[in-house]
Amino acid sequence: MRKFPGLGLAALGMVGMVLVGTAQAHEFGFAGILSGSNKEELPELTLASGKPVAEGPLVLKSGTLYEIEITADGSDELGLEGSGFFRAIWVNEVVINGLEIRPFGLESIEFDKAGTMEIEFLAIKPGRYFLRQPGTTGESQRVEITIQ
Repeated sequence: MRKFPGLGLAALGMVGMVLVGTAQAHEFGFAGILSGSNKEELPELTLASGKPVAEGPLVLKSGTLYEIEITADGSDELGLEGSGFFRAIWVNEVVINGLEIRPFGLESIEFDKAGTMEIEFLAIKPGRYFLRQPGTTGESQRVEITIQ
């Protein structure tokens, strides 16, 4: 067998890839799964004393980028918790009053006064989750979320 100096296994693998065919690019463009063509807006969540958080359950698709707006009316200090849900997503950014925050992760959010927050996230781990107002047990004080 003839030896080719300087031609290692990596180079042979690259030659094999060329012979088999080049990898096809995904349809999302340069930003990949964070591109605008992969983004969906979710219905707004509302934090108000005695009012439902959501109109109904949310069904999300793993690998899709979502943006959700959460609005508090200022009637009380209200928040949402749901560590299972927050661990099943990758948070791209949180926007509050035009300020963008890019956190490593979230456990919960809270509003001390009236305001709006937008959370942009990528759904990752399929399963059934929830977001709820801390310390509440009422069905209207939570939103069920399924990631498929």
